[in-house]
Parts: sequence; structure tokens; C-alpha cells
Amino acid sequence: QVQLVESGGGLVQPGGSLRLSCAASGSIFSTNVMGWYRQAPGKQRELVALIPSGSMPNYADSVKGRFTISRDLRKKTVDLQMNSLKPDDTAVYYCYAYSGKAYWGQGTQVTVSS
Repeated sequence: QVQLVESGGGLVQPGGSLRLSCAASGSIFSTNVMGWYRQAPGKQRELVALIPSGSMPNYADSVKGRFTISRDLRKKTVDLQMNSLKPDDTAVYYCYAYSGKAYWGQGTQVTVSS
């Protein structure tokens, strides 16, 4: 069983920054894809960023230049540094991993508001 646990969400003003972290445990290989999705109220869940092992990260157009995904293969963690946050970034953010099947974290709330 693979478990994903997110942390780092919270309330921030527009233009501010947050760093989300996700720790994976269980039988997950370092070669697997990890990343972040988000779901805003009344919206479908959407991809934010993915970082496959040995490949370049991929970002949604809406966050390019503002968000940076990073991964520690040994510690099995994946982080999302979010800068220049906008109200449209408000959502529940979910950690994602693929290890033969998809795994999801429980979600962490990010609210961007003045």
C-alpha cells in the first residue's frame, strides 16, 4: 500500500508564496511519476505539474514561470514551490503518484485572498 501525505497549505495574500510538500511511503519506486493536481470549487480536478524520474518536469500553462516542482528520489518526496500566487490558484491541492496504478493524497487547502 502506498500512502501520500501533503503538507504546507494555508492562507496567503495575492503575490505571496507557499511551498507544498508530499511524502510517499510504502512500495513505491523512485522511477515512478509524481506530481500535483488541484481542484477548485465547482471545477474539475486539473493537472498542475508532473515530474517523471529521468525526464523534464511538465507544468500547466497557468502556472509556468511561477511554480516549481522538485523531487527527492531517495526520500520519496515531491515539493511544489508556488510564487506570485493569484486568487485563481485557490484550490485543494492533491499529491499524485503512479506505481502501476494511481495513488492520491488526501489534499491540502490553498487559499489566495486579500
